[in-house]
Amino acid sequence: MYDYAVLWEWLMIAARWTHVITAVAWIGSSFYFIALDLGLRKTASLPPLAHGEEWQVHGGGFYHINKYLVAPDFLPEHLTWFKWESYATWLSGFALLVLLYYFGAELFLIDPNVMDLTVWQAVAISLGSLGLGWLVYDGLCRSPVGRYPTLLMILLFGVLVGMAWGYTQVFSGRAALLHLGAFTATIMSGNVFITIMPNQRIVVADLKAGRRPDPRYGEIAKQRSTHNNYLTLPVIFLMLSNHYPLIFATEWNWLIASLVFLMGVTIRHWFNMRHARKGNPHWTWAVTAVIFLVISWLSTAPMRGEAPEEAALLGGSAVRFASAPDFPEVADIVMGRCSMCHAAEPGWDGLHWPPKNVRLETPAEIAHEARRIYLQSGITHAMPPGNLSFMEPEERATIVRWYRSVAG
Repeated sequence: MYDYAVLWEWLMIAARWTHVITAVAWIGSSFYFIALDLGLRKTASLPPLAHGEEWQVHGGGFYHINKYLVAPDFLPEHLTWFKWESYATWLSGFALLVLLYYFGAELFLIDPNVMDLTVWQAVAISLGSLGLGWLVYDGLCRSPVGRYPTLLMILLFGVLVGMAWGYTQVFSGRAALLHLGAFTATIMSGNVFITIMPNQRIVVADLKAGRRPDPRYGEIAKQRSTHNNYLTLPVIFLMLSNHYPLIFATEWNWLIASLVFLMGVTIRHWFNMRHARKGNPHWTWAVTAVIFLVISWLSTAPMRGEAPEEAALLGGSAVRFASAPDFPEVADIVMGRCSMCHAAEPGWDGLHWPPKNVRLETPAEIAHEARRIYLQSGITHAMPPGNLSFMEPEERATIVRWYRSVAG
């Protein structure tokens, strides 16, 4: 009933849906607690050892929340831990990375025009970079530099810029920006799993043992939580970037990604100041708009990676699809129905670049995109959109027959 490609696509849909759900939960709780923490008020009625309180209204009721910087005198019977949102987000994101970029390395991860890697080399670099990112970041936080928040953030930004450039020298543009997002998300989830949660467990253990908890554990956790707060928006941008060639397929994609981190800081700074009742620094929106305009300008640089036809057929699967008996007929169908939009200079009014940066002007490009053509135009009727080029049912059937004759 279902073939391998369809089942694989549904597996990726399930992983992506899970990733979005868990990310919404993690980001929502993170933003909520940052706003809550910044909005705490000191009042005369605070319980002993309490740092501040907040009254909130939601869902037809009122909430009265007290925060203790170290810990209260007693530990309540029920204690809610916010951790699985982070863990599930990272795990589902890593699952997507494996499904899409590791198993589809020849199509999405490796670009021979950037660096001619084998699949295992590309995967090894990917995994190693994620682990290295955490070690470098954690080392900076634990070093004497960690006592100076502004200097630490500047150094961290330098690391992110270096990784943005480095990834674009190794992977395809799409994979490079996605990996920068995964690199940053690994730091964020590592903060929760390796630092914040263990520190909180130490505090809980001290309370149960009747000891006064050390306040430095809370201070460290707050530092890491603040970093996560400023990194969240850029990570979302980078995870969405693979849908937009103007971000990932431009000459200055690494610089665009770097500037997005600055926009994340300016946007979050406005919200943080507002939640802390320290005014509305509207200048941050002006700075954000300027950075965004600079990014838009950078995106108009010539797209990189216009490989000749021979280079497009370097992948083993592309050669097999190009050698199939039905391929000449499929190539004629795709060039007639799809290449008007999927071209270096699209012929369709309103299009200034090929959708998703997918070009289907040559037999090699068509063979390279075999799986997408099969799913988008053979199995489903997603392409051409609205069937604007009038692709016939027989033509779709030919595409299906061609792909299955090779994929099995």
